[in-house]
Amino acid sequence: MQQAYVTRFRRKFGVEDELSRYVSALYEMLGSVLGQDKVVLRAGKVNALKMMRSQNLPDRLCALQRLVFEDPTLERATTRAQQRKALAEVEEAMADVIAQRHAEESIERRVNEKMAERHQEYVKDLKLEALRESSGPETPASQAKLEELQALSQRSLAASALAQLRPQSLRDLVGQEAAVRALLAKISSPYPQHVILYGPPGVGKTSAARLVLEVAKSRPYTPFAKDAPFVEASGSTMRWDPRETVDPLLGSVHDPIYQGSRREFAEAGVPEPKLGLVTRAHGGVLFIDEIGEMDAALQSRLLKVLEDKRVTFESSYYDESAPNVPEYVKRLFREGAPADFILIGATTREPEDIDPAIRSRCAEVFFSPLTQHQILSIVQGAIKRLSAKAARGVARLIASYTIEGRKAVQIVADAYGQALYRLYPHRHVEAIKNPSITEDDVRAVVRTSRLVRHTLVKGRATREVGKSYGLGVLNYLGSIIEIEAVAFPASHKGKGTTRFNDTAGSMAKDSVFNATSVLRALTGIDTSNYDLHINVVGGGNIDGPSAGLAIFLALYSAITKTALPQDVAVTGELSIQGKVRAVGGIIEKLYAARQAGMRRVLVPKENIREVDAVLAGLKVVPVTNVEQVLRDLPKRTRRRRR
Repeated sequence: MQQAYVTRFRRKFGVEDELSRYVSALYEMLGSVLGQDKVVLRAGKVNALKMMRSQNLPDRLCALQRLVFEDPTLERATTRAQQRKALAEVEEAMADVIAQRHAEESIERRVNEKMAERHQEYVKDLKLEALRESSGPETPASQAKLEELQALSQRSLAASALAQLRPQSLRDLVGQEAAVRALLAKISSPYPQHVILYGPPGVGKTSAARLVLEVAKSRPYTPFAKDAPFVEASGSTMRWDPRETVDPLLGSVHDPIYQGSRREFAEAGVPEPKLGLVTRAHGGVLFIDEIGEMDAALQSRLLKVLEDKRVTFESSYYDESAPNVPEYVKRLFREGAPADFILIGATTREPEDIDPAIRSRCAEVFFSPLTQHQILSIVQGAIKRLSAKAARGVARLIASYTIEGRKAVQIVADAYGQALYRLYPHRHVEAIKNPSITEDDVRAVVRTSRLVRHTLVKGRATREVGKSYGLGVLNYLGSIIEIEAVAFPASHKGKGTTRFNDTAGSMAKDSVFNATSVLRALTGIDTSNYDLHINVVGGGNIDGPSAGLAIFLALYSAITKTALPQDVAVTGELSIQGKVRAVGGIIEKLYAARQAGMRRVLVPKENIREVDAVLAGLKVVPVTNVEQVLRDLPKRTRRRRR
């Protein structure tokens, strides 16, 4: 473009011979590019106004140079060579100015076109918004979906069986009077405490927590408001994400790119804090079932919230100075979310399985296993709430298959359905309203649900050689451990063998070795002269020292041919000195012995203070050593070794 301008002016004016006319043409071109007014203003600034109006070629050329280069210090070119050089420099500079002007005009034209397009889009959006305001956002398809949703909302079923049979007041909780009283004392107080509930499944821990909060809300001296929330969560389903992208318990921050923040936040690049269950429970109770199943890291983070009563949020996408951040987001990042609540955790695990830091900040309440009598009471109450009847023996039959209140209620609900199926349509409608549950209905449920009796072992008023009953506990549920032993003279003296269940566990095997040592010390019998076989009926892992005394009695009976009573159960760790040491889970074990119909239970003397008064009718005998245990056995059943 620059060369084209030069060539055109040289052809038109003949620069070599007519420099004056060429300078005039350049003035004209400069005026058309910059505008005459701007040329005059620039001439005044560079002190070229007088020279520009002069008829003298050097003056006019000098003025043109000053205008183009905007330099008032340029001097006149006096010789023809200097003038030609000055004109060449002016040509180059003006070519640059014209090219820049052309580019600016092109960009300005495109900007105007874009502005026109945006204006059309804006007008279109305004029209659409006006249409939505006048006609609403509904379309025929969305309206059809709305009608379908409304039709679904109008349908409803009666409450589920478990919801119908769930305890409605603390009086409906059977067998947990002491635990409920302790929980009330800790929650329904001006200064409520965090609590962990221990106990077997299905005994009412969740219902107790919910109902205790209702009682606390009704008392004027507690800090709970009438609308204090009860937020329930399961520790077995909550996992800690080390990336902290999702945390339903404590809350998390959804960044605007990858984690699905709301559209207005995503478009503006604003991270969106998501509140967790601890904030939903603010001012009320957060109940975490199976709190022992939570990740250790999540338990530690929960501890921090319990201390601070607040949840903090952080995000690398957050910019406090950004003008498009809503005030509530700024407040959450600045102050955090409130989380002042009372924690009630429930677990079937042992206390040592819970984070010690959390345990130290929580009171502890232990729920007791249910006795058969209490299961009978729960079953009868469930039948009554269903407005049904039951044949004699139904409640006892159901109670023989479970010691869990929840499971007993489920069996009642299933048997109720079986009764309705049996009666309809062969009976009158009144019979359907008040069906009578029979033992056959319960047995049908047992068959279809593959249920087995909870306690297969029953105490009997007989005696057997080489058979004893120990007591175990798992997840606060006691059980009877049936141990049997046989002894044969070894084929080679001093080379006898001892066999024991491989799945029983290493500690149980150590109990066998302890028992043989005590037996030799007590009777002088060298067990290496016998082939001994000790068996745990039903197999399974009984790893632990509490079966030591039962193993000793089975071996003693098998070798000495002493018959043992079959309505006596024992528990206790056996030391190699023959002492009976304390064991854990004594209450649950006694409940299991009572459930099995045992008449007497031998327990370590160190555990006797743990015996609960509700076990009246079961004779509990404290013992300290094996000599005392053997003296307690009826002497008339002891037979001398041949």
